[in-house]
Amino acid sequence: MKTFTKTALAVLFSAGIAHAHYYTIAEISITHPMTFETAKTVNVAGGYMTLENSGDTNDTLIEVRVATIPRVELHLSETDANGVARMIKQDGIPVPAGETVTLKPGGLHVMFMGLNGDPFELGEEIPATLVFEQAGEVEVIFNVEERGADDHKAMDHSGHKMSD
Repeated sequence: MKTFTKTALAVLFSAGIAHAHYYTIAEISITHPMTFETAKTVNVAGGYMTLENSGDTNDTLIEVRVATIPRVELHLSETDANGVARMIKQDGIPVPAGETVTLKPGGLHVMFMGLNGDPFELGEEIPATLVFEQAGEVEVIFNVEERGADDHKAMDHSGHKMSD
């Protein structure tokens, strides 16, 4: 029975690690880059992750590159007092020294643009390069995950006004 328990725990633990993947470069930790599955008719998708700067120097995420996607930008979603949502292109996402920044639906995020009928499918992996101003470049994988029942409103960009 002890062997079974240890094996079961090892499988559960390793599955959790695989699901919540983790990368580092210099003093920057990147946790769980992910995106949601999309329909064929959707031309854009958001990318999310947590960035932690354990160093003494401020840094900035300045670019995300994906070879298979024509345009990738950094965005901030905002809703004004009238309830109108819009996305504002960001030149970079600051990651201050000693702080954690979470890219999530309805806030800062990576915007994958130009999917052109090639949807993100559940279980797919999107290889990307994150470029930081100080730390440099790191290769990551955005896992495509299932959209939850509450995620569709936060992820629907059809009513957003795009601005620079």
